[in-house]
Amino acid sequence: MNVKTGVWPPPKIPIDEMRSTVRPEQDSDAVGQAAVGRAGKRPTLEDVAARAGVSRALVSLVIRAVPGASAQTRDRVLQAAAEIGYRPDARARLLARNRSRLLGVVYDVRHAFHAELVDGLYAAAERAGYELFLSGLTPSRDDMHALETILDFRCEALILLGPETPVPSLAGRLPVVVIGWRVREPSVDVVRTADDLGLRQAVDHLVGLGHQEIIHIDGGPGPVSAARRRGYRTAMRRHGLGECVRVIPGGQTEEAGATAARLLLAEGSLPTAIIAYNDDSALGLFDSFIRASVAVPDDVSIVGYDDSWLSRLSNINLTTVGQDAQHMADLAVDRAIARVEGHVADGEIVLPPYLVVRGTTAAPAKRAVPLRRAAVG
Repeated sequence: MNVKTGVWPPPKIPIDEMRSTVRPEQDSDAVGQAAVGRAGKRPTLEDVAARAGVSRALVSLVIRAVPGASAQTRDRVLQAAAEIGYRPDARARLLARNRSRLLGVVYDVRHAFHAELVDGLYAAAERAGYELFLSGLTPSRDDMHALETILDFRCEALILLGPETPVPSLAGRLPVVVIGWRVREPSVDVVRTADDLGLRQAVDHLVGLGHQEIIHIDGGPGPVSAARRRGYRTAMRRHGLGECVRVIPGGQTEEAGATAARLLLAEGSLPTAIIAYNDDSALGLFDSFIRASVAVPDDVSIVGYDDSWLSRLSNINLTTVGQDAQHMADLAVDRAIARVEGHVADGEIVLPPYLVVRGTTAAPAKRAVPLRRAAVG
């Protein structure tokens, strides 16, 4: 509707001459109050028009970057929009075109490496002109709830960081990309690291330092944990240490690592080195050992997995097996968008891990008797 005449269609006059009834000599504060008078509500095109002293139609042209306004008028409109905090409703425009340009991401809020992947996904999606919609897994929010939310918000594709299901439930309903584990489903793309190779690198590093009593705290059930257990056992046997193989059931959280540490401390004898399922679990081990006066790495060496931000903390300085979060995120977004656009490539990309040696591994101390420490609560 034309602000000046109050009728539609507006009179046929040059569009840059369209003006509201606001005169330049009017008090600008009053105009500003009119524009944002609806306290607590999102500013609209009408608010911008009132602030700038032009028509809504002219504001619409400027916001959409369509020719028809002079440079001076365009600057005035953009300044008015900035002053009242107006932002275009991008989702409304996309939904009008039957597109959301949203990539849904299901992740576990408890995992440090998932935070790094999400950061990488944001950067990759923005470069491609997409946005992320995050749906988190928590102790009280399961994967079904998380996936239903992805559907409710009309995401065009799903990037799944967890849980580690063999066949994601939304496979076939929308494009799905899994980061982290093998999926035997042709419609699902996978970006993952060679987990068995990562454990081999960790074992090789520790054996090279002189360790033989090397145990593994696993990540519980799931394909990633199984692959890392397999890599650990294979590497130990390759070094002639098959009799030293020991896997302690664990999990993927700091508490899981702390629980494993309490178990080892209660036994009264510690190995010389431990490879944790991930950096979170390794941090639980590290903290529990320090509290029990077990020196790391002088008494026990610890290796994590992921090279997450936790491992890089100066007071932790964790030796770990790295995964390139940004590269994985870039590939996942590329695959998701390709599926949205109808392009299909090879279903699985497997990346090599890399060892990052920091301060939690060293040559084993010579022990006359097995190291014994009191368990901590």
